[in-house]
Amino acid sequence: MRVDHLSIYQHRPFTSSSPSTMSPPQPAKHLINLIRGWPSPSLHPTALLSSAAQTILSNPETSVPALQYGPDHGYFPLREALATWLTKHYHGSDSKIQPDAERICITGGASQNLANILASFTDPVVTRRIWMVAPCYHLACNIFEDAGFQGRLRAIPEDEDGIDVDILEKKISALEKEEHDSKPELKPFKDPGPNRKHYKHIIYLVATCANPSGKTLPLHRREALVKLARRHNALLISDDVYDFLQWPITSPSAPSTTLTLGDSRIPRLPRLSDIDRSIGLPSTGDARFGYAISNGSFSKVAGPGVRTGWVEGSPAFSNGLSQTGATRSGGAPSQLCAAMMSELVASGALSEFLENTTRPALQHRHALMMAAIEKYISPIANVKIQNTSLGEADIYGGYFVWFSLPEGYSAKEVADRALKEENLVVAHGNMFEVRGDEASAGFGSEVRLCFSWEEEKDIEEGVRRLGDVLKRIKNGEASSVEGSGFSENAGVFV
Repeated sequence: MRVDHLSIYQHRPFTSSSPSTMSPPQPAKHLINLIRGWPSPSLHPTALLSSAAQTILSNPETSVPALQYGPDHGYFPLREALATWLTKHYHGSDSKIQPDAERICITGGASQNLANILASFTDPVVTRRIWMVAPCYHLACNIFEDAGFQGRLRAIPEDEDGIDVDILEKKISALEKEEHDSKPELKPFKDPGPNRKHYKHIIYLVATCANPSGKTLPLHRREALVKLARRHNALLISDDVYDFLQWPITSPSAPSTTLTLGDSRIPRLPRLSDIDRSIGLPSTGDARFGYAISNGSFSKVAGPGVRTGWVEGSPAFSNGLSQTGATRSGGAPSQLCAAMMSELVASGALSEFLENTTRPALQHRHALMMAAIEKYISPIANVKIQNTSLGEADIYGGYFVWFSLPEGYSAKEVADRALKEENLVVAHGNMFEVRGDEASAGFGSEVRLCFSWEEEKDIEEGVRRLGDVLKRIKNGEASSVEGSGFSENAGVFV
């Protein structure tokens, strides 16, 4: 999903640690980064963005508003275009559900929007806990802590279907019983005013193609989650950033199939916000804000540098979010880029690019990585890989492969040695534990690999290098390479 702005690992030669070694130094292996969750430059719609910019900036009727402060809700043509595009994607062309731009507020991307949601709809006293699926998108922990929730992040583990709703229900109920019995004095820090409310709980997850596990919540689990949120005055925040990046699982030798927006092989699962909408909301009172929102972004489909996203929720929630102080003072975020994206969404150019370029490329990269794991890792370590099955087809999506190493391997040691010995960057599972509640769900044996950034030849080469590291560990070989080990602060990752 989003980016930690840190320096990237530098290329450097590796030499033996033994001073008696007389062999000539070996050429440095080039860096392969399988942490970096960015789209490859080959997947940027550069020409489309250039054309959209020319269209917007060449006409004063569009250039003037695009270069000014925008309305609180964001650039209206993009809100309209998104309402139509999202309705078609999630509900089909023949759906009776009407697009509603009033449900959409333009944002500066998923991370910026998460911070704004916490500023407007939480209070450090009223909001009791932040419940995060574990393994979690780890950089979100920083955003929650910046909003005053340090020490109150709690992990809810996944089962085969994703976040375990039964465990979440038990933990929330236990907390509420404990507070009911102790009757703590709750004096809010903030007044939400008439256009916002403060939720008692925040539940954060990636419902489709989760980062890092790749899991997609099935319909029954989504419905149970929305009902739980309604019972406990909780807000479900789902980062819906990979929903347009799904495909049938194929072999690397098979041609990458073109997947149209309504391809029947990709079951349309309603978002949590769609389910909340279908149950119905009153027009007055706190319940009108709803209990689930979709946090969307163009980062994975048009480029992170676009820094433009959207939230879809109830009209009351969208309006309340637009009243966040930073938005009202600075104007709608990403006004120029929002104007550009309105051109690409409304014209269908973005959909066509996703169908003909992005999804087939990711589908093929994923198949290459899976084949490489089977070839170079499975003979050494019988890893358990997550896949997602929906309907009658095997479906995968997103950017990542997540797997468990067998007993006896430490993912942290593997990542450390991969960097030192192979100039290979991989993510170890400890990175994705919920900060402050690591004991509830640990991932010391898990590894996440990203197939979206490196080019195809380096995807296979990177997995081969990882297999070499695992082989040396299995054979009991100590590392003979000097250098610092893996450090989360030494690379860029998402």
